[in-house]
Amino acid sequence: MKFILRLFPEISIKSRPVRNRLIKLLSQNILNVAKHRAMECHVYSQWDKLIVRFGEKEDTSMREAAVRELSRIPGIHSFLEVDEFDFKNFDDIFEHAKVIYGAKLLGKTFAVRVKRRGNHEFTSQQAERIIGGMFKQHFPNNGVDLTHPEITINIEIDSEKAFVITGKHAGIGGYPVGSQGDVLSLISGGFDSGVSTYRAIRRGCRVNYLFFNMGGTAHEIGVKQESYFIWDRFASSHRVKFITIPFEDIVGQILERTHHGVRGVILKRMMMRVGSAVAEKIGAAALVTGESVGQVSSQTLINLSHIDRAASSLILRPLVMEDKQDIIDEATLIGTAGFAENMPEYCGVISDHPNVCPNLSFVEEEEAKMDADLVEKAVAASRFIDIKEIPEDTKRLKTDVEIEAQLKRGEVVLDVRSPDDAAKSPLKLEDNEIVLMPFYKTAKDFSSLDQLKTYVLYCDQGVMSLMQARQLKEMGFHNVKVWRPET
Repeated sequence: MKFILRLFPEISIKSRPVRNRLIKLLSQNILNVAKHRAMECHVYSQWDKLIVRFGEKEDTSMREAAVRELSRIPGIHSFLEVDEFDFKNFDDIFEHAKVIYGAKLLGKTFAVRVKRRGNHEFTSQQAERIIGGMFKQHFPNNGVDLTHPEITINIEIDSEKAFVITGKHAGIGGYPVGSQGDVLSLISGGFDSGVSTYRAIRRGCRVNYLFFNMGGTAHEIGVKQESYFIWDRFASSHRVKFITIPFEDIVGQILERTHHGVRGVILKRMMMRVGSAVAEKIGAAALVTGESVGQVSSQTLINLSHIDRAASSLILRPLVMEDKQDIIDEATLIGTAGFAENMPEYCGVISDHPNVCPNLSFVEEEEAKMDADLVEKAVAASRFIDIKEIPEDTKRLKTDVEIEAQLKRGEVVLDVRSPDDAAKSPLKLEDNEIVLMPFYKTAKDFSSLDQLKTYVLYCDQGVMSLMQARQLKEMGFHNVKVWRPET
């Protein structure tokens, strides 16, 4: 199956060397994503578009997977599904196009749109009139409407080849991942950090993930799952790191030694110091945070200024002027809202009466009460893993889970896919009950199910289901398995 990809408009206006570099990088990213999904793929670049082929045969499941992946790769503005063929005359084009569009014209107005490249004895407008006349003659319709047609028949002609457009899809735009260098996202599992991470990816950054563990295995697991989800969905073209920093000692000294009014600011300043040191260690050019002006007491302009002074790295704040509801809506759109809604957060540094405009000298005076080597110790205790290892890494904290290819009678299939994925490709089973429970609700809601039954968790890739099953095992539920159907 073949797709024609349109570039993000900001790529198209770059100078020739920059444009060529971005197109080359986008081509490689597509190939890397296809390899990650075990999909056969070929990419051919042209000046204003990319041609992408998946597989050699038409296959519904392959087509759905290809559309899903292309719609999530940064750098693609939109893409077309096409039926490609050689042609000698307009009859050849009509014979292919009628199979796709003929039945759709019943009782509808329509228009034919032709884009042409190469030397031909006809113009695009002549081709539109002739092919349109063939459709008007051979299929019942309500006539041609060039202004507001109900059905548009899209055809592209390139020299001796023709392409009938069978589908149009939107991409997420942005720049190819890796084009803007490495950054380090401070991810907490809330709405803000997930959306800010996504925006950095979409803008072409190769995002690594930094988590400050302030006391709680459940929180660490949840953040790892969200980080893996974002990377797997939008940035699997690149290998990146997930770094965990133990922050219990720093939190303890903040609570024990500093004034309650500036604890939040001091916590953020310590995070920026440690984050800057880790960023330098991995060669990241900036830190990414989900802070927004005025959202909480530590995010007033004065406090943000105090926080910035503690960092030796550039701090990027993609959401700095966004409203909370807009952030939540975007989290819902990209699929991370469920994580935030169910994240088992650790809220250890909360001030009853936070100071929204403290003097910098007072903040520094309170910080001086803490041990001088806290940052050095935190960086030394950091744990680095390749983000691809997160599913396997959860074994460090969880019991192994039985994986089966064939369902047994009486087992209940627990579909842990996100609601949109489950709706697009619903399971249909005759002999087994199906329960829909998105992965971000599994740990919280599983106890409400009948515990006398055995539950077999399912997802498309078999990764999220395995992580959720392991988490349930760790929580003491032993009536869980994972179902990976045979292909």
